[in-house]
Amino acid sequence: MIKVTELKKEYKTGKETVQVLKGVDFSVEEGEFVCIIGPSGSGKTTLLHLLGGLDTPTSGSIKLDGVDIALKSEKERTLIRRKDIGLIFQNYQLLPTLTIYENIVFPLHADGKKVPPGKVEELLAAVDLVGYEKRFPNELSGGQQQRVAIARALIHEPSILLADEPTGNLDRQRSSDTLDLLANFHLERKQTIVMVTHDMFAAGYADRIVLFKDGLIEAEVTREDEDYAKFLSRFLA
Repeated sequence: MIKVTELKKEYKTGKETVQVLKGVDFSVEEGEFVCIIGPSGSGKTTLLHLLGGLDTPTSGSIKLDGVDIALKSEKERTLIRRKDIGLIFQNYQLLPTLTIYENIVFPLHADGKKVPPGKVEELLAAVDLVGYEKRFPNELSGGQQQRVAIARALIHEPSILLADEPTGNLDRQRSSDTLDLLANFHLERKQTIVMVTHDMFAAGYADRIVLFKDGLIEAEVTREDEDYAKFLSRFLA
């Protein structure tokens, strides 16, 4: 579903050039749940933003279902995002003047599409927020707002869900609830998910964990690998 080849990203700060990604090769299969971990500044969030078409690489390719989005214009990337990509952010990014219902359907309305009958109700049930559709974001807890953000990201049934530190602003219980929700979408609906996190507890939900360091992939492990538990304990210690 996703194939990244020799991906590089540089930023210029004054006379200096900062290499954030230094030639990354990375792929995600359809229906896979991949977690990207690493210290601050390792390049993991930059990679996620590139996968989502929010930024363009300095060089290299990013193929989503065979289409290289790195070669597309900003307008074309926006259209691809609306069709194929769901985005979840750490700070929820809900619109405060819109109700929960209006926030969830916003991506469809922005694209000039009608809301499929029963779709919002289905998502509200899935995120355990039935009866909240007329409320506003400031009337909800952080965990509830994140569940609204997840419903919004899934309203257009994206091929891939990209989550950037989705539990970063939540306590452990609300983090667990959010992660359980993502895991259910992955297992029951075969949703493809790529999640960036610094939390190894969150990483333990993934089929595959990819460790980023200094702009490159340092190591990765899958749930089937004998070293999976050892890999987790190494970073949980």
